[in-house]
Amino acid sequence: MSDAEDLADLRIIADYQFGADAGDVLFPADEELRVSRSTSGRPRQIHAGDDRLVSYGTDGRFTLGLAGGSRLVAAGESPANRVVVGDESEPFVRDGKNVFAKFVDTVDPAVRPGDEVAIVHENGDVLGVGRAELSADAIVDFQSGMAVKVREGAGEK
Repeated sequence: MSDAEDLADLRIIADYQFGADAGDVLFPADEELRVSRSTSGRPRQIHAGDDRLVSYGTDGRFTLGLAGGSRLVAAGESPANRVVVGDESEPFVRDGKNVFAKFVDTVDPAVRPGDEVAIVHENGDVLGVGRAELSADAIVDFQSGMAVKVREGAGEK
């Protein structure tokens, strides 16, 4: 399969995982993207320049890179695909530390455990990306516990 054929299939998967048009947001047809492959030829990571957009897992789901999370946030309506935190959490998330439920201000109501999300500051800055550990309802209701396992923080401002 060529990169173009793979990207067409990967766009469909992104639409399913992140919502309508997410595939076009993550993998625009007019942008030169690089697909790295496993030894068997299966797509593993998709890059735009030096930035990793996503990794494609053996389970058929994407894990977001910081660049991919930023694209979803920029193109989507709040709070889609995101967990919003305030000033107290910002330096920790930027540093790659996990997000705890008591510090979450807003969360996409469709978030389920295991979903990939962007962690966003209340001012709109993307602070990191990671995997939700709780459902949206639990994140809102709980005053303790890990809400998001951060995979990659944005680093210092």
